[in-house]
Amino acid sequence: MPKKNDIEGKVLGRKVDYPSKYAPHLLVAVPRYLNRIQYNIHDHHLPFVGYDVWHAYELGFLTELGLPVIGVLKLVYPSDSHFLVESKSLKLYLNSFNMQRIGDSVKEGVEKILNIIKNDLCVLLNTDVDVSFFSEIKHFDLPFSDFSVLEEMNGAEAIQFCNFSDTPELLKIEHEGDYELKVATHLLRSNCKITHQPDWGSAFIKIRGHLKPNVLSLLEYIISFRNENHFHEEICEMLYKRLFDVYKPDELLVACIYTRRGGIDISPVRASDPDLLNISLCNASILTNKMLRQ
Repeated sequence: MPKKNDIEGKVLGRKVDYPSKYAPHLLVAVPRYLNRIQYNIHDHHLPFVGYDVWHAYELGFLTELGLPVIGVLKLVYPSDSHFLVESKSLKLYLNSFNMQRIGDSVKEGVEKILNIIKNDLCVLLNTDVDVSFFSEIKHFDLPFSDFSVLEEMNGAEAIQFCNFSDTPELLKIEHEGDYELKVATHLLRSNCKITHQPDWGSAFIKIRGHLKPNVLSLLEYIISFRNENHFHEEICEMLYKRLFDVYKPDELLVACIYTRRGGIDISPVRASDPDLLNISLCNASILTNKMLRQ
């Protein structure tokens, strides 16, 4: 069994020179099971479907005549892949195109670079990866506007927050009876697994079932992530699995929209049913409006 830090820390947390030419060898694939096993999540029987959604805001290259081309890369791949791509390795890889001459025209260059990126990531992750390049911004709204914000609810400011490491015991049941909740918090914070630098974001939860959560206990629990050291995808799956185990919902959606770091933001989404997934967010060909925290 590979050691976690040997894989995850191959480039993350190390001083690595930015490449001056195309460098696919820098990409690092991290086996998902290395983190899932501690939450009793098994690749052969996942309790969710979903996607990892990435926005890279600093992709650029040159045409054969040296004209710079810049835009936003959106890439999406499924959560049932056995690997995720390590974020710093992807950043270095994408930056390796900055001085690369590709295509006799902008259109041809974009087509070629997308084919290269798609092929490299499909091979690395052994799954299908959808990629799109946006040079003209036409945003679509994310459908999270009707989610109630936990920290704005009555009683939130009176809570004495004492737990800042994953504490699932904080999750309480309000009562038994059919319900549906759509709640969010913009106070999500965890830390990079290797560097322990803070990662900020927003969490969105849609849950329906019979054991109704106490909404303020959801806020207490999510705030308990502040000293957790995990990748973004792992935090999303941890939150999903804790809610799934405690409340045994009929439907559950968890989306974590993380703040951009190093020109890249990561937005993992997990759901109990494909119909719950956000179509615009999970579609590589649609660029959604950035949230404040992105």
